[in-house]
Amino acid sequence: MSISSIWNTVYPILIAILFFELIIIIHEGGHFAAARLMKIKVNEFSIGMGPKIFSFTKGSTKYSLRWILFGGYCAMEGEDEDSDENGSFSKKSVGARMFVVAAGAVMNLILGFLIVVCIVSSSDLIGTPTVAKFDDNAVSQSSGLQAGDTIKSIDGMRVFTATDVETGLSRSPDGDVQMVVERDGKNITLDVTFEMQEYEGQRFINMDFWLLGEEKTVGGILKSSCSMFVSYMRMIFLSVADLLSGRYGISDLSGPVGAVSVVSTAVKTSVTSMLRIMALLTINVGLFNLFPIPALDGWRFFMLLGEGIFKKKLPAKWEYAINAAGLVLLLGLMVIVTFSDVTKLF
Repeated sequence: MSISSIWNTVYPILIAILFFELIIIIHEGGHFAAARLMKIKVNEFSIGMGPKIFSFTKGSTKYSLRWILFGGYCAMEGEDEDSDENGSFSKKSVGARMFVVAAGAVMNLILGFLIVVCIVSSSDLIGTPTVAKFDDNAVSQSSGLQAGDTIKSIDGMRVFTATDVETGLSRSPDGDVQMVVERDGKNITLDVTFEMQEYEGQRFINMDFWLLGEEKTVGGILKSSCSMFVSYMRMIFLSVADLLSGRYGISDLSGPVGAVSVVSTAVKTSVTSMLRIMALLTINVGLFNLFPIPALDGWRFFMLLGEGIFKKKLPAKWEYAINAAGLVLLLGLMVIVTFSDVTKLF
């Protein structure tokens, strides 16, 4: 195997790993910046996990770089236990602590939005949910869909952007969808059939029409970026709902190994594909961390909200037990999903 072929295999994986580390750095950096604003002492800010490569101390904070570039942390004084030291997390007001806890996820969402802006800005036109033209012998056209139709909903899911059209169609298991389109100022309901295709064991709709693009303007880019960002968030919530409803199983989830594989494949495909996957991943991390699941930031935020409302903290032993149980369950799920990822690779 030549050096160039080895490099072509390795560099997409390196980009994927570095992107995941960027997500973590942005997340922990959000906690760090918020802690500094609230005058909370940060004992250590680490990039990576495991054995230390090097570290230095500036002020009261130790900054570390560690060998395993798949993690990181922002260790604050009094974060996990009561501390009487000046600048302790536990001594700050509920509002200040909530701000610090939420800052990591918020920074991930901001990163996701900036990537979406890059996607929209780099495109030749801004996509709309209006049908422009059809492929030759398009099945959807023979079902009644026409050029000029603006798609308003797909199987009950409201459509606002070109991304929503793709999401709505991807959720159909058999190629038959009900569309509401705006035609000549009136809303019309259509039962539209699409041809199904199969790739790597997955069946999906062959989208046999093209969507209308609009010329880019500064206002149009910002509006489209906001709409696409909301569409990506909705896509994630729909995926969670599908998982809870049983539409998808544990085997359909992807962990770090699967995610690295997906990102590295997207890197080799195109810059736009890479950016789309990266935007979805960082938005997913931001939203997931806000869910009230024990061991995640969302659970701590939820507990602080309760403390602010009822003026009473959950006993420390109960909080530790709940967080420990949540961590065990999350790690167990991660092991199962990672095993599934590895078996899929081979």
